Amino acid sequence: MDTWRLIATERARLVDGLAGVTEAEWDSPSLCAGWLARDVLAHLVSTAEMTPRRFAFGLLRHGLAFHRMTAADAARYGERPVPALLERLAGLATSHDHPPGPIETLLLEAVVHGEDILFPLGLTADHVPEALVRAADFARTAQPLVGCRRRIAGLRLQATDCDWQTGSGPEVLGPLRSVLLAMCGRKAALASLNGPGVTALEARP
Repeated sequence: MDTWRLIATERARLVDGLAGVTEAEWDSPSLCAGWLARDVLAHLVSTAEMTPRRFAFGLLRHGLAFHRMTAADAARYGERPVPALLERLAGLATSHDHPPGPIETLLLEAVVHGEDILFPLGLTADHVPEALVRAADFARTAQPLVGCRRRIAGLRLQATDCDWQTGSGPEVLGPLRSVLLAMCGRKAALASLNGPGVTALEARP
């Protein structure tokens, strides 16, 4: 499946998976540090609407500070009601708008930020297996903002539910969903992993 189809499918499945989240749960912490579940949803919508032009103007408006721009966009979009955000994300499922950079970034965002909402609520996303594999492949090689390459250096990560592995060194074993979240710094996923490399991974920011 090509990357845009994977992105569209993951967005659509995420919207379906979030349909039963309650108002109180939307105000609960996500796995994304400092953000509530509703903030993560707002960020997903803002990113899905992002274009190179809008990205450039946003960076200039926030003094070239990427994280400040991202936080401001999430706050602005977060003023919308959750049902409106879900409807908008569903409508953007097949959109090809994206900020500068590889479109695989949008796939990684759909998977990981979706899990940022679902994982702490004890909900399981209906991921396309190929989407998890492609997101993990991208994260391990080309995602400096998330710090994955530094975080997993000197470790061997091995999925136990599919044919995916990377690196060499002490092993970290577990479902690819949890492996990917741990690669992206989500400590909550470490409880689902085992192997001699987990302690080292846990100690890294």
